[in-house]
Amino acid sequence: MTSTSINPAPLRGAGSDDIPFNPKLRQRRSVSDWVVDIVIWLLIALVVVAIVYPIWFIVIASVSDQTMVSQGKVFLLPAKMNFGGYAKVFTDSRIWVGYRNTIFYSVAGTALNMLVTIPAAFALSRREFKPRRVILFLMTFTMFFSGGMIPSFLLYKQLGLLNSVWVFILPGAVSVWNLIVARSFFESSIPESLHDAAQIDGLGYFGYFLRIVLPLSSAILAVMTLYYFVGHWNDFFTGLVYIRDADKLPLQNVLRSILLSNQTNITGQSSGGMDVVQQRDFANQIKYGVIIVSTLPLLVLYPFLQKYFNKGVMIGAVKG
Repeated sequence: MTSTSINPAPLRGAGSDDIPFNPKLRQRRSVSDWVVDIVIWLLIALVVVAIVYPIWFIVIASVSDQTMVSQGKVFLLPAKMNFGGYAKVFTDSRIWVGYRNTIFYSVAGTALNMLVTIPAAFALSRREFKPRRVILFLMTFTMFFSGGMIPSFLLYKQLGLLNSVWVFILPGAVSVWNLIVARSFFESSIPESLHDAAQIDGLGYFGYFLRIVLPLSSAILAVMTLYYFVGHWNDFFTGLVYIRDADKLPLQNVLRSILLSNQTNITGQSSGGMDVVQQRDFANQIKYGVIIVSTLPLLVLYPFLQKYFNKGVMIGAVKG
């Protein structure tokens, strides 16, 4: 008996019986494909310009002569550079008090937020935790229904938080939205097999959370930190309603006071030998400088967290 070897037929291209598959055919692009790509890139360029140019205009306007700005002669580069607005802002002692307060509120508040949100999100992500759906429902309920400003004011008054630094930190200890995003991240990104292996090695929930989960969650930790920090840094309403002492006001409220004081000088009696037009231009320059002063720390912080931002948001946004 003779044995015969069967050679498998060579692979063919999909949908073809005679012509072998040629990968180079996929690289050919029609004119319509190039047109679509050009249109997409033009739209992206327009969106980038629409976002970046207003920021750049504020930067160059803050160091330009305001007469040139009001005449529309400042477009891409500053004209007749003048740093009087920044000199006025930084020579005001209130600006440094506001920076000190805002840095403390942002750092302490973000630390408390992370200390509460991340462990709570991990606990709610565990399927063996039976009350998790009830707790999550009660937390989600507060996103749609709240007592309002007056009940909150009365509650803070009874708790002794009015005109206190703790009013910036304690009431917003957890954000339900951030809690849901972090919970979804833990459910979708941390394999359950890691918990099984940790149990075999004798680790409890605390050891598993501290030694395994946290080191693997750098993306969501960076995103949550950025969210909370930006929220505390831009907090304007709390200082406006609940704070009376000027030495406890955050930066946003201090900058508002500076702007209002300069607007008052415009409508009132002129000072420093300047007429009304000069005071108006000087106030506009201070306004641009105030915007840069308040946003510069966040603009510096964001590039260091950007590499974690997209990953953490995309993974954590998948609701489980």
